[in-house]
Amino acid sequence: MTSGSRPTYPGEMLGLPESGPGSLAPMGRRLAALLIDWLISYGLAALALGRSGNGGMQLLPAPRVAAASLEGNTEQIGKLLFQNYVIPFEIASILLLVALVGAVVMGKKKI
Repeated sequence: MTSGSRPTYPGEMLGLPESGPGSLAPMGRRLAALLIDWLISYGLAALALGRSGNGGMQLLPAPRVAAASLEGNTEQIGKLLFQNYVIPFEIASILLLVALVGAVVMGKKKI
């Protein structure tokens, strides 16, 4: 591909081969993989939050706080995040940081 011309196949601008190992998968396969990823993520979230329908297993215990005391009270949310849910909060922050760095690296143009 020369500069200013359109790519002749999907993945050419990423430096991927047209076919064979390392080439871009067809759109159907990529959409199927995305659907499977979403289902796995939904299942893990349901497991962690205990939303499996029949009570199920619950990895993160629900906080025992009266509903009236949660209305508009950011201080209690902060206490829950930094006292009861420190590890899940830190894991989520690390995952977001890795995703951000990965997006920057993938989006960086070669000079």
